[in-house]
Amino acid sequence: MTPNATAASDASRAEVMASVDSTSGKSEFIIADITCDDAWLSMRVSDAPSLDEWI
Repeated sequence: MTPNATAASDASRAEVMASVDSTSGKSEFIIADITCDDAWLSMRVSDAPSLDEWI
């Protein structure tokens, strides 16, 4: 049986935060949903899109 990869979630209760973490000479941009375990992603700051690129 195939597991349900589209489990229901309540997006109205999500709390998403972003930050830049600088350690050991490298900076990472991190986005996380703090209401859900293991719901985060990170990338090098130099690879992260800027707000101007989204317009």
